Amino acid sequence: MVQETGVRGTGSALMTRDAAARTVTAAVLLLHGGREEGLGAPRRGNLAGARMRPFTWAIERVTAGDGVFVGQVRYRHRGWNGDREDAALDARRALEELVQRVGEVPVVLVGHSMGGRAALRAAGHPLVRSVVALAPWCPEGEPVAHLDGRRLVLVHGDRDRTTDPHDSWRFAARAAEAGARPCTVTMRGGDHPMLRRAGDWHRLTVSLVTGLLGTEPLPPRVADRLSGGTGNADPLEW
Repeated sequence: MVQETGVRGTGSALMTRDAAARTVTAAVLLLHGGREEGLGAPRRGNLAGARMRPFTWAIERVTAGDGVFVGQVRYRHRGWNGDREDAALDARRALEELVQRVGEVPVVLVGHSMGGRAALRAAGHPLVRSVVALAPWCPEGEPVAHLDGRRLVLVHGDRDRTTDPHDSWRFAARAAEAGARPCTVTMRGGDHPMLRRAGDWHRLTVSLVTGLLGTEPLPPRVADRLSGGTGNADPLEW
């Protein structure tokens, strides 16, 4: 791997260990969690960012040699900050930087908690084909019209005490009505930090990402749901 590019303080919204000096046919961008409010910059080594590194490394390993660019979105602020929607703005900035770096390639977004909300908001970008939202923050009234045609997989632990799984299921149902193709998954025993059953969170996410990229088959039950756009169906149990 090459040295990480996108130096802190340069204003870049995209971090990666990949120099992309090769043919890139697809990309995966990962977005970590944050806070409801917070204008300070995330600290280096912050826990929310560290929580997503095993996902990033696992996706890098399994897609090595497949022409997939893997990067992380860097936030300028720790919080969503109401109407500022800072995390969503940074996600869109990262997508534009990606275009400058590797060209126009299909993108899968993977976000946890606030990062899941940001990924779902940014999914209206023309390059985004799919979103994997892990324990996403989906408050009532989140927009869905921009998700027409997108494949969405929302995974939520039933022991989550930070974000409500039922908010995710309601969001998916609304997204389906707007033309998205969603699948909802309950991680039995899973908590918000994804520490309980951590290996299962990692393995499922990798299989979802590779399936959405088309480099490996999707889990059959997920593929069935995505093909039917059954947002109102009961969540799959994992």
